[in-house]
Amino acid sequence: MSPRKKRRGGALALALALTAVLGGTLTACGADAASGGPTLRWASSYFPTHWDPVVGGSGAQFRELALVYSSLTRTDESGKAVPDLAKSWDYNTAGDEVTFHLREGLKFSDGTPVDGAAVKAAVERAKQQKNSALFGDLTSIESVTAKGLDVVVHLTQVDYQIPQLLGERVLQVASPKAAQNPANLDQNPVGAGPFTVTQVIPGTKAVLKKNPDYWDAKDIHIDNVELTSAPDPATVVSGLQTGVYNFSDLEPSQAAAAKQAGLDVFVQPGFNASNISINVHRAPFNDPRVVDAVRYAVNRQEFVDKLTFGYGEATDQPFPPGYVAYDPQSKNRYPYDPAKARQLLAEAGHRPGDVKLDLVVKEGNAEAELVQSQLAAAGITTNIKVDKNWATPFFAKDLTLSLYSTTGRDSAVQTLTAHFGPDGPLNLSSPDEPAGFEAAVAKVRQTPLDAPDYQQVLQAATRAGLDSKALVFTYSTPNLFAKSKQISALPKNPAHVDWTGVTISGQ
Repeated sequence: MSPRKKRRGGALALALALTAVLGGTLTACGADAASGGPTLRWASSYFPTHWDPVVGGSGAQFRELALVYSSLTRTDESGKAVPDLAKSWDYNTAGDEVTFHLREGLKFSDGTPVDGAAVKAAVERAKQQKNSALFGDLTSIESVTAKGLDVVVHLTQVDYQIPQLLGERVLQVASPKAAQNPANLDQNPVGAGPFTVTQVIPGTKAVLKKNPDYWDAKDIHIDNVELTSAPDPATVVSGLQTGVYNFSDLEPSQAAAAKQAGLDVFVQPGFNASNISINVHRAPFNDPRVVDAVRYAVNRQEFVDKLTFGYGEATDQPFPPGYVAYDPQSKNRYPYDPAKARQLLAEAGHRPGDVKLDLVVKEGNAEAELVQSQLAAAGITTNIKVDKNWATPFFAKDLTLSLYSTTGRDSAVQTLTAHFGPDGPLNLSSPDEPAGFEAAVAKVRQTPLDAPDYQQVLQAATRAGLDSKALVFTYSTPNLFAKSKQISALPKNPAHVDWTGVTISGQ
């Protein structure tokens, strides 16, 4: 769950020049449009810094990595886990062991078989590799055993979330042979997904071709992919107009221009949520009244209007409204009330302007400025401090006030524990946690996803988590995309970009 990566700067002219320079090289690889067949030209502001899914699969880049890697399960349009590499799975009677049954005859693009041993190696590497970004998601897994095409996941507790968890986001499975050299895998990905990489130009471009050995290759109608690091947001629309790209994520500020250009602009459903992160172990937030003052100072609709141009949603929880885990009973517990915020500060002994804090962020942006403005209206002065190495003090819990945005997890429980759990990476007040939260989460894990009361139990866990003083949620950013009309509609799988069944005409 890394913060939303901002677009890299650059001009369209540079992108065009780069495309021209690389053209001969890519054609030599036989992987661009000249080789024939439908070609996806994707400009991504989340171009992978890491192609090893253990390292790069925790942030928004998992969508791009899914071009190369498959997982045990994937998510359908209802958000439910459905078969991917695993054709089926079943739990033991106790609910503390789940067996995944893999499809027959699959192999990675290097010829290594996709079997139980490969999945076992993937789980163990995600748990043990020093630079793994996924180990915190796998704490329920005690061990894995494999026999042929069966993978048995032994759990530390009853946990019916595992099929939901081990999907595209958390366990994209790499070839165990290639993973013996993680540094090489990091720039030369080898998976069993719908496409194989023929060339990676680090930080700039990747060229891929359709994988004929992918288990669902019959439903992949794209022959080639050119994945490019997106230039400045203002030039993306021009690139889409001229055909340099035919698909891109989009800044909300560019949506109107994209529509005027005749492009398809759409929001892909997701779990995104942004928050103000607070450390209750540091003054002045060791006084709950100051924390509540921040809560009442937040005008969520202003975030939606000014940052998302109306495409986002206000949210006071780690999920957007309408999601299965969003708790209606907790909605609007702290309505926008700057007068109430000033009153609470006065009760805590602070006059307007007395509270002065650094708001530490990775880069200066409009979101930080909006937080600064809203807190100032309530009597809290903040200095926006940009720290390019912001992640180090954030995850070490060495900051007092910061901002964070996430793309969520397919398992709502993982999203909850990441925010509110004592070891949660997004809990700046760790090891602080709300009373009753762990018990509420344990009850969710013990409840099968198809149980009649599952949603009720899940929302109760969200309600327990929201007693935390560590986070003030603000808004849900949209997964906004633009594409040429030659590309058919994408499946509405929440948080994912799925190319199954998608066609590109006129090429």
